[in-house]
Amino acid sequence: MAKHTASEVAKWFLAHNRIVEDEEGAEHISNLKLQKLLYYAQGTFLAATDKPLFDDDIVAWLHGPVVESVYHQYKNNGSQGIPFDDDFDFSKFSDNENELLTEVYDAFGQYSAWKLRNMTHQETPWKDTEQNSVIPKEKIKDYFKKEYVE
Repeated sequence: MAKHTASEVAKWFLAHNRIVEDEEGAEHISNLKLQKLLYYAQGTFLAATDKPLFDDDIVAWLHGPVVESVYHQYKNNGSQGIPFDDDFDFSKFSDNENELLTEVYDAFGQYSAWKLRNMTHQETPWKDTEQNSVIPKEKIKDYFKKEYVE
């Protein structure tokens, strides 16, 4: 069982992005972009450690992979950026987790939500899963091991 929820990982991205906003002028993360960052984080973590970062399912929605609970948590923001003013304790995550999440943010956070959406549409975990069905973690892990880690 993973020690984090997808909601906690989402808050990690929002808090990290706030730091980057302050230092480099990054924009707020939208719900669509947040969903794709969660997918890439889960895939990277599964491929690197053979364990999930979070237990929440990722579902194949029309616009790509989505963690439904996190989507509903932030859906009132629509397509706008999600403001994040909460205090966040990065020490809840291990050094290895913080490092992997930072790598995911650095690799994928530079792209727009729509670019990330289009990227996920080219990847087999989403392409080969029936819409509104859970994308199996094993399928995500195998894809990321082949495409991103090896």
